[in-house]
Amino acid sequence: MNTRTEHDLLGDMEIPKDAWFGIQTQRALNNFAITGVPISHFPELIKALALVKMASAKANEELGDLTSEKAAAIISACEDVCDGHLHDQFVVDLIQGGAGTSTNMNANEVIANLALEKLGHSKGEYKYLHPNDDVNRSQSTNDAYPTAACLAIQFAAEPLVERISSLVSCLSLKGTEFNDVVKMGRTQLQDAVPMTLGQEFEAFSVNLGEDIDRLREACVLLSEVNLGGTAIGTGINTHPEYGTLAVRYLAEFSGKPLKPAINLVEATSDMGAFVLFSGVLRRFAIKLSKISNDLRLLSSGPRTGFGEINLPPMQPGSSIMPGKVNPVIPEAVNQTAFQVIANDLAVTLAAEAGQLQLNAMEPLIIYNLLNSMRMLCAACSMLENRCIKGITANRERCAELLNISIGSITALVPHIGYANASRIAQMALNSGSTVRQLVLAEGLLTEDELERLLSPQSMLAPQMRMPKR
Repeated sequence: MNTRTEHDLLGDMEIPKDAWFGIQTQRALNNFAITGVPISHFPELIKALALVKMASAKANEELGDLTSEKAAAIISACEDVCDGHLHDQFVVDLIQGGAGTSTNMNANEVIANLALEKLGHSKGEYKYLHPNDDVNRSQSTNDAYPTAACLAIQFAAEPLVERISSLVSCLSLKGTEFNDVVKMGRTQLQDAVPMTLGQEFEAFSVNLGEDIDRLREACVLLSEVNLGGTAIGTGINTHPEYGTLAVRYLAEFSGKPLKPAINLVEATSDMGAFVLFSGVLRRFAIKLSKISNDLRLLSSGPRTGFGEINLPPMQPGSSIMPGKVNPVIPEAVNQTAFQVIANDLAVTLAAEAGQLQLNAMEPLIIYNLLNSMRMLCAACSMLENRCIKGITANRERCAELLNISIGSITALVPHIGYANASRIAQMALNSGSTVRQLVLAEGLLTEDELERLLSPQSMLAPQMRMPKR
């Protein structure tokens, strides 16, 4: 009483009576228990799959390959899925054999059973509307699945761009806030020349902001899809006008500027656009991790480290050391970045593993790209709201380190010569005297000249040289 019987080429199987999926989804559930992450974890992919089925039904109806009654039921079912209905029925593990066939059939079966209900029939009564013959008409997993993947990645990129933009703005605001805090810049962890803390944070902002354009550029490559190529790109089992028409409808329904690939055979096996997109995510993750490293260094201490900035305390840092507070937010961002970098390697290996006219490893590629974007979205939000917004400058510490540093000697090189500057720097290190004191003592420059040359205004930007004495 609690099951229904469905049949496929391997035989009969009992399916839960209230399940909207069917026998091929059930077989995939039995076969693939890899990540524990079902398709429903990524609503962007479900929406993209439904849009592909909707566009195909519309094109098939227009070309006379699907009755208006069936097309209307399929389109209505797809609209419901796009609106979030029955997402819990997309149950197949993201990692699967079969180049995504189980994911495609999960979508076909859910949409078919929902369309059957709209036609007044029961789940599993496929003689009235079939997952393969009707919902999957003019399609193969090999064009429907990667097309949906291209669309899902573009959908997932939108919130990531928003989170990056927000983080970039937050860093820029900190740059403005700290623009009057003069400190020592460092190269190779050694004192370099003065800068402002504002310049440091503004550089963070610009560094991350560059990747907004890179992501958008990568999305353009994902706008070329192979829908209409069916099994290997030859378009077998389709009307000659189907591919162009289906992609046109998919672009209209999705709001994305999709276009048919120039060569569908090439597009069916090529994973180049996914590899490039993954590389952009890796690039951004590396930048984000480097900035997190800098925040940890700049806030190190609080008494025995750099201590130039204070991160907002988020939680006690030790089970044994009282009073210790760790930079847990940047640390979590670091770990997110490491995982994204690892995901990129998996994407690279999967793309390389393609054979002949298809890449059977597409599920791994799609899983890692969607997972990386989700993690980066969360990391950007966490870093902005639980770290960057609450950072304060330790102005006294910045001034203290600036005053005792010999880095300011660089500003004097054009005026006293490199040899003199090197000698003064070594004397300062050995004696503990300041650069200013030693230069005055040797009469190399006057007090007024030093005041001008060592002022923040002179050291923080290009300046005209003083006339030689």
